[in-house]
Amino acid sequence: MKVILKQDVENVGRRGDVVNVARGYGRNFLLPRRMASEVTPSNLKVIELEKKALLKKNEEERRSFQSLIEKLSGLSLTFVRKAGEKDHIFGSVSAGDIKDALAAQGFDIDKKKIGLDEPIKRLGHYAVPIRVYHDDKAEIRVEVKPEEPTGETAPAAS
Repeated sequence: MKVILKQDVENVGRRGDVVNVARGYGRNFLLPRRMASEVTPSNLKVIELEKKALLKKNEEERRSFQSLIEKLSGLSLTFVRKAGEKDHIFGSVSAGDIKDALAAQGFDIDKKKIGLDEPIKRLGHYAVPIRVYHDDKAEIRVEVKPEEPTGETAPAAS
């Protein structure tokens, strides 16, 4: 059965796509939930008009996010952590830490959009991708430095 998707459906297609689905899935799930409509000449014309409007809207959104991408790409964050031997740090620098540091600088970025596969556990310089808009990404620089000793010495035992 061919249907036109009215919204994105996981593992099926995106809004506006004409897809072939099982008859039962189309009749019992997609159509009653108004997630899709049957393929007719009038429905195809309506979907084409909606696609054009959606493409225009998406392009405008992409342009508005370009300035955010440029600002983020020039950004560098520095974290200071206690470090042990072989540059291992005590604790880690996680996506939540990066989100908080970005929020302190005025950027409201969702933690899920920070492309940190696993927390940073070593000293050094890292490039962390941030998904800003669909496939558009900005890359920020993250530096993890060792904590400087305070210079205090233990009192001498007499």
